[in-house]
Amino acid sequence: MNLPDELVDLLRRPSTCYLATIMADGSPQVTQTWVDTDGEHVIINSVKTHLKVRNIARDPRVAVALSDPNDPSSYHQVRGRVIDVTTEGGREHIESLSQKYLGTPYQWWGGRDQVRVIITIEAEHVSGVG
Repeated sequence: MNLPDELVDLLRRPSTCYLATIMADGSPQVTQTWVDTDGEHVIINSVKTHLKVRNIARDPRVAVALSDPNDPSSYHQVRGRVIDVTTEGGREHIESLSQKYLGTPYQWWGGRDQVRVIITIEAEHVSGVG
């Protein structure tokens, strides 16, 4: 599914984003995260050992909600599947996201030994308000 232009624009800005994954017992797990796009997919950067990454390895179904930082009541929801999780380029990508969101190099709060992963999400359904 193609992402609407207004969603791609929102993904390219430092937008507030929440990622929902599915726990082993079927309950939802939600995490606030930085977000990106390649123009076709939603892209999230995380740490290999984090719960959301373990949940995705078991069940690739996810949902993402993004709000416009200038108008929080305007948002998009994406439901889809993770089609790739890779460590390749993960460190460089988190540095790029830090520049986008903070305007500074990434602080490596969890330590520089963390293994960063890039999570690529293919949209199956997109909706929004505003």
